Amino acid sequence: MWFWIFMFIMVLMIPGVMILCGWFFWKKPPQKINGMYGYRTSRSMKNKDTWLFAHLYFGKLWFFIGWILLVISVFAMLVVVGQGIDCVGTVGGILASVQCVVMIVPIIPTERALKRRFNF
Repeated sequence: MWFWIFMFIMVLMIPGVMILCGWFFWKKPPQKINGMYGYRTSRSMKNKDTWLFAHLYFGKLWFFIGWILLVISVFAMLVVVGQGIDCVGTVGGILASVQCVVMIVPIIPTERALKRRFNF
């Protein structure tokens, strides 16, 4: 059971980060363009308008996708409660891999929205 608890916590980390960072980007985006914190791409860092637009757009996507991932992850992990370490590890590994891909995918619509909105 200890391994299931460990994997459950690990599997919830990516959706948790997406929800938390998504909320901050959406509701309290960084006001200054910087190279340390925020949604940093060449398009988003062109000027203040693109910077704020990218954070609002990307933050909203991450926030809602994070909640969807959280629900799916909790459900998937509850299905394997009491299973062997191999089963729990496999399901947890697959979930974490899928989460990593899903975490990166919102960059594509954000960049497209920046291109449409600001005519790059």
